[in-house]
Amino acid sequence: MCVVWVRMEITYASSSVSDLVGSVSSMARTSTPAPPRAVKVIPFQHPYAAADTTPTSSSTTPFSRWRTKVKRMKTVDWIDFFLPCSRWIRTYNWRGNLQPDVIAGVTVGIMLVPQSMSYAKLAGLQPIYGLYTGLVPVFVYAIFGSSRQLAVGPVALVSLLVSNVLGNFDSSAELYTELAILLSLMVGILECTMGLLRLGWLIRFISRAVISGFTTASAFVIGLSQAKDFLGYNVDRSSKIIPLVKSIIAGADKFSWPPFVMGSSILAIILTMKHLGKTRKNFRFLRAGGPLTAVVLGTAFVKIFHPSSITLVGDIPQGLPPFSVPKEFSHFKSLIPTSLLITGVAILESVGIAKALAAKNGYELDSNQELFGLGVANICGSFFSAYPSTGSFSRSAVNHESGAKTGLSGIIMGIIMACALLFMTPLFEYIPQCALAAIVISAVIGLVDYEEAILLWKVDKKDFFLWSVTGATTLFLGIEIGVLVGVGFSLAFVIHESANPHIAVLGRLPGTTVYRNIQQYPEAYTYNGIVIVRIDAPIYFANTSYIKDRLREYELEVDQSSKRGPEVERIYFVILEMAPVTYVDSSAVQALKELYEEYNSRDIQIAIANPNKQVLLTLAKSGFIEQVGKEWCFVRVHDALQVCLQHVSNSNNGPKLPELSPSRFLERLGTKRREDLSASVMESGEREDSNPQTEPLLSRKSH
Repeated sequence: MCVVWVRMEITYASSSVSDLVGSVSSMARTSTPAPPRAVKVIPFQHPYAAADTTPTSSSTTPFSRWRTKVKRMKTVDWIDFFLPCSRWIRTYNWRGNLQPDVIAGVTVGIMLVPQSMSYAKLAGLQPIYGLYTGLVPVFVYAIFGSSRQLAVGPVALVSLLVSNVLGNFDSSAELYTELAILLSLMVGILECTMGLLRLGWLIRFISRAVISGFTTASAFVIGLSQAKDFLGYNVDRSSKIIPLVKSIIAGADKFSWPPFVMGSSILAIILTMKHLGKTRKNFRFLRAGGPLTAVVLGTAFVKIFHPSSITLVGDIPQGLPPFSVPKEFSHFKSLIPTSLLITGVAILESVGIAKALAAKNGYELDSNQELFGLGVANICGSFFSAYPSTGSFSRSAVNHESGAKTGLSGIIMGIIMACALLFMTPLFEYIPQCALAAIVISAVIGLVDYEEAILLWKVDKKDFFLWSVTGATTLFLGIEIGVLVGVGFSLAFVIHESANPHIAVLGRLPGTTVYRNIQQYPEAYTYNGIVIVRIDAPIYFANTSYIKDRLREYELEVDQSSKRGPEVERIYFVILEMAPVTYVDSSAVQALKELYEEYNSRDIQIAIANPNKQVLLTLAKSGFIEQVGKEWCFVRVHDALQVCLQHVSNSNNGPKLPELSPSRFLERLGTKRREDLSASVMESGEREDSNPQTEPLLSRKSH
């Protein structure tokens, strides 16, 4: 293959000040141009010869890159992939990390025991199943999870989702429990599948505003669902706020003050301890001690006074959970939508927390590997009577603040839970139900994110709309509809932004070769006969029509107040700045070809500036570059403008000179020339004191 480099010299007329002063009378009588000055243009590397070859590594697919990465993996890499715990085990600092890991594990473990029982109640299960969920998944995640500070176990939001989907079943029946355990298996399989197929990126389409609105609304629903233990009478189970409020009002005549007083007192104690733990460094230990204090105080009060009007937890089986295979697979299909919803919520909560903690502690975290670890934890938990679990925000925060360095803190949590199951269940029998309800309410108060709503209102009304719609639909129409509406609006906004990309008309900043949006920089000026347009998005089938329409508008409607250059009556050139365009598809290529034909019929030339390699290769393969002409591809917008100015100048006969006296004409024209001298020099890319040398304008490669 032969490669031929072609040197082309493009010039445009430009008079010097000395020429102007020396030939006043001649300029007043004739418009003969002065000797031309060379234009300096950076050579454009056009991959025309590579257009028919195999794409380079930059154009490889994600699958091929993943396959290449797999081939390079060594035995140690495979061990680290399937057992992330091996990373911190190999380099474990026993002297520096053991003490903080043990302290953090004990602290969060003590917090986990009462919370597990409370969340199991919220899910409509017996408290023992909360303890089971806080045992096996914790151990498994410490081995297969990639986060070193994430505290896994039952959480309020997932517990509410379980209660909501199984609300049509009798919570006291064995079928209810079996379906909750089956959900754990299904969620685990989904999480593992997403992790192995590297589909964690799908969660990015759910915006932060949707998550915040959903969790805020769910916090109100969870709090009201615990009212029955505070008020002393039964309240209908529902994930909608109106049925809950109606049920609470309808049973007001059955109100009992002893559980209300006890529950309110315990809730006040927990919130006070949490506040002191957050605001005072010396009392940081109080933040984790709130749930344990609630259980101890409630149990002590019951043991001393034996109040008959306060409902107790009752008998809890002693010992570790037996191995059992999940049953009731006949309900598998009906549980698929809920398992998808629980998986999405669990991923959003866990991966977000895990990434934030990893960044604070200086290590990288792979979202897909995190999904795999959570999935294995749920699958293994389902064989030991656990319902779906995920990372807890509150316990993870306490784990981090307590100094956890590695997954050893998770193993310590599991040991604390195992000790509770083996030796302490007889004491749990006397825990008041209102104490567990107070623990749940204290946990979900932190989910009410009103500060986020205020911030969204100030920053972006669109996101505030998402927050409001998601929260309202979750409150009044239910959790599933709330999530679907929120995600639907998120996707709608994504599609709208993608189909209507930002397009800007560029102008040159005075005295520079920098081109910026004339709306953002009003002082930037444009040129007669030339429109410079920047497309700030990939071009594909969904936005081609919008881009074509906007380009037609810019051709006709451009601000004339800052125009420079020869005076012409119409547009001769449209320069497309393509640096922000990361991708073009076949529909985009066809649209560009149609646009070129439309422009060509009106004697308008398209010039392309600064396309990236992959975009340029696609355009070359499609024949668009040949259609436009390789000489109309440039490295910089400034280079394209220089060449276009030359052609506009040559095609224009020049403006008529005003009928002025030679002296007045010299004075005005000389002043104007001196003002524009530095800008003219910058336009050519040369220094004022340098000798211009013509450089290659275009590099061609041919076979």
